[in-house]
Amino acid sequence: MTQALRRQPSGPIADGVPTRVGLACAVPPVLAVGAFLKNTVTAAVGREAAVSPTVGNLDTADAVLAFEAWATALLDQLGGAPVVIAHDLHPDFHSTRFAWALAQATGARASPVQHHHAHVAAVMAEHGRTGPTLGLALDGFGLGSDGGSWGGELLRVDRTGFVRLGQLSPLAQPGGDKAAREPWRMAAAALHALGRGDEIAGRFAAFPGAPLLAAMLRRGINSPPTSSCGRLFDAACGLLGVCPVAAFEGEAPMALEKLVQDPRADPAGWRLGDDGVLDLTPLLARLDGLQPADGADLFHGTLAAALSAWVARAAEATGITAVALSGGCFFNAVLRRLLTEQLERSGLQPLMPVQLGPGDPAVSLGQAWAAALSARDEE
Repeated sequence: MTQALRRQPSGPIADGVPTRVGLACAVPPVLAVGAFLKNTVTAAVGREAAVSPTVGNLDTADAVLAFEAWATALLDQLGGAPVVIAHDLHPDFHSTRFAWALAQATGARASPVQHHHAHVAAVMAEHGRTGPTLGLALDGFGLGSDGGSWGGELLRVDRTGFVRLGQLSPLAQPGGDKAAREPWRMAAAALHALGRGDEIAGRFAAFPGAPLLAAMLRRGINSPPTSSCGRLFDAACGLLGVCPVAAFEGEAPMALEKLVQDPRADPAGWRLGDDGVLDLTPLLARLDGLQPADGADLFHGTLAAALSAWVARAAEATGITAVALSGGCFFNAVLRRLLTEQLERSGLQPLMPVQLGPGDPAVSLGQAWAAALSARDEE
């Protein structure tokens, strides 16, 4: 990496220092502006990338100002104009609009990188991989290349981009983003998917909006489908009565993880279609009526077994044995342990994040690595 990128920024953003990540090959100068949540910025040039500290979610003035300060500082340290400015697919993010404006001002090419592609590419960057790699990205939300809400994705990634090999079977997300804070809504969506929508109003009578929610699901109003693994966790929590209303996204799945004592798998708890869709509604049906701790054991054990079978089938079809695991659901230590053990028993090589963790702070590194590899091939 150039000595310029080893200088520390000065001024109000100097309360943190970049994380340095060595790269497997030299790349042209690239700036990547990260995700909306837990945003970071990455500059890559030569054989090293510098990832800023997390500035926060880009929905506050302080976070936006910190984001712009880090982007400017790292841009200045590249030692020359960037070839590419990488950003998320979502057109409404401040980071995306910033990238477009910066590209126009510098003459660089603005390069969109899908959120889950970036998650997988971040792990590849940390492990020095440039060749074909399977990627399992499990999180709450990322805009898909089809315009949909993604979050449970099985990808094949290489230096030219990604192919979506499969997804978790979509569930409706009644109320949109509100469902991420109210797991009872995702439990209602699960009942609707199971053909039991007439139970919603009575089952969730404690929530004034339950009858309206049932009608929304029935009519497909404000209930966009999502393949999100985070929302699958929420559905399980809502069915088991674990934190039906959360103070923050992820609170309910964290509470469910703490209940696990002896995880076990139900081999009839999932269906894997020829189209690559992994359907876990049979598991959701089994959870209904269980005690929370019993349900936590069954949910974690069955989910890990289903994911392992899904990845193993993709590995057999593609001949790729390395599997990058990323996305916020991999903060769950039980799921991470069970899945890595099962993948290894199948002869596969699970790759976990090293320096940056599985969450959104790593997205800017993945954007930079994906865009840099593509730009390097175009030189």
